Amino acid sequence: MLTNVAVLAFEGVAPFELGVLCEAFGIDRSDDGLPVLDFAVCSDGARPVPTSMGFSIAPSADLARAAEADLVAVPAMSSGEEPPGPFLDALLAAHDRGARILSVCSGAFTLGDAGLLDGRECTTHWRYTDELARRFPAATVVPEVLYVDAGQVVTSAGSAAGIDASLHIWRQEYGAAAASTVARRMVVPPQRSGGQAQFIERAVPDCDAETLGPLLGWIAGNLAEDHSVESLARRSLMSARTFARRFRAETGTTPHAWVTRQRVLAAEELLERSSASVEWIAREVGFGNAATLRHHFLRVRGVSPQEYRRTFACAAEAG
Repeated sequence: MLTNVAVLAFEGVAPFELGVLCEAFGIDRSDDGLPVLDFAVCSDGARPVPTSMGFSIAPSADLARAAEADLVAVPAMSSGEEPPGPFLDALLAAHDRGARILSVCSGAFTLGDAGLLDGRECTTHWRYTDELARRFPAATVVPEVLYVDAGQVVTSAGSAAGIDASLHIWRQEYGAAAASTVARRMVVPPQRSGGQAQFIERAVPDCDAETLGPLLGWIAGNLAEDHSVESLARRSLMSARTFARRFRAETGTTPHAWVTRQRVLAAEELLERSSASVEWIAREVGFGNAATLRHHFLRVRGVSPQEYRRTFACAAEAG
């Protein structure tokens, strides 16, 4: 269980990405029933660190703090130079003892310098994926995705994708309800899947009439309905082809993939918070039957609905 998080910071650290990690793991959310994680930003000798924006931060801990952490995180850094040796040593030691490692944006280059990307799938900001692949040929760089969970090592893309990866870790450790609580406090979507595209064709709608936002909200509130491309296109007064193209442009994924993720997420929360049968939950979230729910749940979460309930229903009751 994740209880202890250390963030490594050296010269050139990007303050926004550092802030993402502080917000995701360093905030006391006990008033929402969440555990308070032991959190620290670490530097060599706990000395002040100049950021990429011209001001300095004063970390509260030195690198020895990383030896206690369940999760060691690296925010975006200047990718042009190899990090100082003590940081690489701290990362390697943490990895060797089984700690989880997370990078945000160009922090993946620090993981690569430590040899932690060799033989693993990974990602970074789409502008840097070619450079990451060139510098670390033993890594398998997956371009454009939001984040890659390679088990012990999680790498994420640009700034907001660091939030997605952090929520993914919250979800794995404490369940969907906990991750949704963190997301609500951060005012971000509770789940964008790692395989979703980093960027979309039209990031900011030209006007309210053109965005699919209201439709997405309706889908999430009516998951048991038929959500085929044809039915959604009719509701949006578009042809199926135009709707599918608009949907991918606004969300970066297909209608089927988006709806399936929403259904799995809803099933997770029902498994945690209710004693309803898997068959009933499957119908409630729109999968129709338990076999279909199990199929998608196993593909997305890697465990069966029953195993998920055994793990996280107890945690929800304890909270």
